[in-house]
Amino acid sequence: MIRPRHILGISGGKDSAALAIYLNDKYPTLNFEYYFCDTGKELDETYELITNLESYLGKKVLKLENEELKSSNESPFDFYYKSFRGYLPSAQARWCTAMMKLKPFEKFVNGDPTISYVGIRGDEEREGYISRQSNIQSIFPFRRNIWSNDVLTKIFNPNNQEQVLSSFHSYHKGRDFDRIVDVLNEPITFDRNYKSETEKVIKRKLNASLDLGIPEFNRSVFEFLKTTAYPLASEIDYELLDNEDVLVRDDIFKILRETGIGVPKYYEKITYEVDGQKGEYARSRSGCFFCFFQQKIEWIWLLEQHPELYKEAMKYENTDELFTWVENESLEELMDPERVREIKLYHIQRSNKEKSKSSPYLLDILEGTERDGCNTCFL
Repeated sequence: MIRPRHILGISGGKDSAALAIYLNDKYPTLNFEYYFCDTGKELDETYELITNLESYLGKKVLKLENEELKSSNESPFDFYYKSFRGYLPSAQARWCTAMMKLKPFEKFVNGDPTISYVGIRGDEEREGYISRQSNIQSIFPFRRNIWSNDVLTKIFNPNNQEQVLSSFHSYHKGRDFDRIVDVLNEPITFDRNYKSETEKVIKRKLNASLDLGIPEFNRSVFEFLKTTAYPLASEIDYELLDNEDVLVRDDIFKILRETGIGVPKYYEKITYEVDGQKGEYARSRSGCFFCFFQQKIEWIWLLEQHPELYKEAMKYENTDELFTWVENESLEELMDPERVREIKLYHIQRSNKEKSKSSPYLLDILEGTERDGCNTCFL
């Protein structure tokens, strides 16, 4: 069987950069391939981060692009913007992700069995992009659970219980195995009408299984996967099975700072004042500087910190056709001083409220909102 490729996409964000460093240092025997899908509309800090990574890793981060772009002098975004006749990407029509991220990635993989490493942290409750192609398997090294939801669904599907129990029996004995049997016997339905309930049961089963030993759970899953067509089925062993690390936001920043790679400046919080009140803003994501998933406070950050880029973003809007980056509001309207004041005051109020009941980090508040809509770009 053909052994799988180990591929890691570098978005220009903190998490994917830290993941590349972490895996390179901890698993030097794995031959990682790194890639970057350049939209041509990234902040300068993104390109600086990639250059620093290449120096540290001693490997090139391959720039991916579609074939039709090779004969064009335009940026990838401008090329597709014209192809879509000035129709801006949106949450309902994410042609930017499809054309500039997913298409070149899947072309790069080219049908090869592939392990795709995803930088979702242990303090995040989201899955990220999972390819629909059977030759691509996602692994999440920063989490307590490294497996994707599609794998867990197979593990906890009653139809697979006999095979799964056989795999678990190799690594769990006595009372631990009895507990695994109890976990697998808990009723579960995969009826689409009860999707939320199914997810709760899977999470409960997962945590109970992990509590009996993370390496034991991973090796049991790995044993089961050998009966499937997943890319890892061809491997005799897999280095990450015994990994019990769980990395959270502070760990990511620590990795970037201690290795000298550095944290992109757009993550650094900047203090602003309005009506005698102080707030902090920053960019919570990598990706295009005019990404439609940005919060309004991030647009204000762009207006005040990079006014030239804000003006460039304005040029793409067509208010006659209602093609605007922000739903029901143009960037020209957004930059009105009174509107800026409203957005900042609301942001201060909301941030103070969220801080009082959850994370002390403003960036965590930002990351938990619209960012989840387009995981491919912001890891």
